[in-house]
Amino acid sequence: MKVGVVRFPGSNCDEDVALAVEALGAQSRFLWHRERDLGDLDLVILPGGFSYGDYLRAGAIASLSPIMGDVVRFAEGGGPVLGICNGFQILCETGLLPGALVRNQSLKFHSHDVHVRVERTDTRFTTDYAEGQVLRIPVANAEGNYRADPDVLAALQAEGRVVFRYCDAHGGVGDQGGEGGTGGEAGNFDPSGSANHIAGIINAHGNVLGMMPHPERAMDARLGSTDGRGLFTSLLASLAGSAA
Repeated sequence: MKVGVVRFPGSNCDEDVALAVEALGAQSRFLWHRERDLGDLDLVILPGGFSYGDYLRAGAIASLSPIMGDVVRFAEGGGPVLGICNGFQILCETGLLPGALVRNQSLKFHSHDVHVRVERTDTRFTTDYAEGQVLRIPVANAEGNYRADPDVLAALQAEGRVVFRYCDAHGGVGDQGGEGGTGGEAGNFDPSGSANHIAGIINAHGNVLGMMPHPERAMDARLGSTDGRGLFTSLLASLAGSAA
């Protein structure tokens, strides 16, 4: 499997993502933001970081990079795209995913482990998880507060497009109201105060996923968790099945 990892000025998780997919047997190739040809890639990943210094809005300038035109066409043609943290912000800015990521309710940068609950296992990103499984994965962001219009939030819920949701260690989420944030201090289970405690969503066609937590940082028990592996093994198995 051939995986493209897009590099923007300010990306800082690109190497981590490449190591994650390579550890599972895939080939990785870095794509500079000025490139215009994805070649014969099977998967594109937009990694975390601070593209263009997060000027204007996180992901706003990156969404206008030359490479993103090809990423959008790749996604619209059914190609799988994964956006992690800043990558999720970029996907929202391009319109590949609805809503936006804004400043955390605490107005603080959060960098610590969180718990997220797997809401769906029938996507190409989650087949190696169990429904309701609680994962422990790091976050590292200042603008991870997912917001969308009430009708968009309702549609995401009704269509089953919320894939990951912040929760406590036992899978509890409390109130899932449209404004459902918990304050965003590190001691609370939702670090950003996201609407409906959303940590990751998928597009209507099921081939574009954006998530704020960092699964590539939860690949090795020596780092405290291997809960991120299931996302990458799910994806690569899906790609292998498609190629068969």
